[in-house]
Amino acid sequence: MQLVLERPDYAYSLRGADGRHALVNERTLTRSFIVAPDALVEDWPVSDITSMRPTDLDALFALEPELVVLGSGEAQAFPPAEVMAACLQRGIGLEAMTNAAAARTFNVLAGEGRRVVAGFVIG
Repeated sequence: MQLVLERPDYAYSLRGADGRHALVNERTLTRSFIVAPDALVEDWPVSDITSMRPTDLDALFALEPELVVLGSGEAQAFPPAEVMAACLQRGIGLEAMTNAAAARTFNVLAGEGRRVVAGFVIG
C-alpha cells in the first residue's frame, strides 16, 4: 500500500494542542493565539477563558468568522455569558472545548471550507 501525504488547501492547520503548547503547521506556539484558515495571530492576550471580556473577541471578529471555536486549555471551561452573547448578537456561533478538541474541530471545519476562527488559551 502506498501512502500519500495530503496537504490541506488552507494556509494554517493544527497538528496538535494541549494546555501548554500547540503545533501550527511546523511551528510550536507557547502563548495564546488565534488561527483562521488563512491567518495566524500570535500573542493573543487571553490567559483564562473564564475571565474573558467581550472585547477579547475583537481580534477574532476582525477575521470575519461564521463560527468561533475557543480552546480553553487542558480542561474544558466556558467563557462568561456576556462573551457568548457578543457572538450571538453578531449571528456567530461559539463553541468552547479543550485545546485538543478545538484543534481537531478547527481542522475539520476548515477542511469543509467553513469560515472558522479559533482562539487557543495557552498558559
